Amino acid sequence: MGKTGQTGELVQGTLEMLILRTLARGENHGWGISQAIHALSGEVLRVEEGSLYPALHRLELRGLVKAEWGLSENNRRARHYRLTAKGRKELEEERTSWSRLSEAITRVLEGA
Repeated sequence: MGKTGQTGELVQGTLEMLILRTLARGENHGWGISQAIHALSGEVLRVEEGSLYPALHRLELRGLVKAEWGLSENNRRARHYRLTAKGRKELEEERTSWSRLSEAITRVLEGA
């Protein structure tokens, strides 16, 4: 799965949520998705190609993203991905679940 800098791997399923969130901002190709996640995470998260493209394929098979061939910014052939309505719904469900989980972990870490 994608690396988180010094801390190791992302929690299973997190990469898919990050991809969906990135595509909620607009259509993008694989390299652009990877770069957006890296930039939006304050350059902490790096998504390796070996993790990104299988995750995109899984999301496409589940009907959460749709892909079409097009050209990248530098005129190279690239698959452009966009979020489907089903993907938007899944993203909202995942965000709710993630918020609940992260709040619970924070409470444990802070000894609440």
